[in-house]
Amino acid sequence: MDINEVETKMQKAIESLESRLVNIRAGRANPAMLNNIMVDYYGTPTAINSLANITVPEAKQLFIKPFDKSTLKAIEKAINEANIGIAPNNNGEMIILTIPDLTEDRRREYVKQAKTVAEEAKIALRNIRQDANNSIKKEELPEDEEKALISDVQDLIVKYNKIVDEHQKEKEQELMTV
Repeated sequence: MDINEVETKMQKAIESLESRLVNIRAGRANPAMLNNIMVDYYGTPTAINSLANITVPEAKQLFIKPFDKSTLKAIEKAINEANIGIAPNNNGEMIILTIPDLTEDRRREYVKQAKTVAEEAKIALRNIRQDANNSIKKEELPEDEEKALISDVQDLIVKYNKIVDEHQKEKEQELMTV
């Protein structure tokens, strides 16, 4: 059992957490809000960022300027179907998304969502630790070596749980800032 391999898996769990937290809206325009939206482009589901430039001219606006104007309607339709709570405005050149201010209830809902995502990351970390500990025990190492490796894995889980907590706190502050 290689401790570096365990740490790599834990880093991937943190990367997953970060990408999922980015998708939780904070009342500010962020191109990552559109990452999961697929547009039907000539019968092929295609990511919006592959079909258009996405810019943030102001804190509350996103401009989506397609490379091919014929995709405007398809992009607009995909945004409406994604149900992200933002109505797209099509001016013939580009689509403008104006992010509405979040209500207090909506903010609290997003904070709960962030806590859920953080808890799922901690569960993933615990599963990685469990797998690592099981494989250490299977290796039939001397007892002191086995305990040292299990201790190293435990140190990693403590370190990565702190990282999860920090990310969660940052997201909560971001969400609750008006």
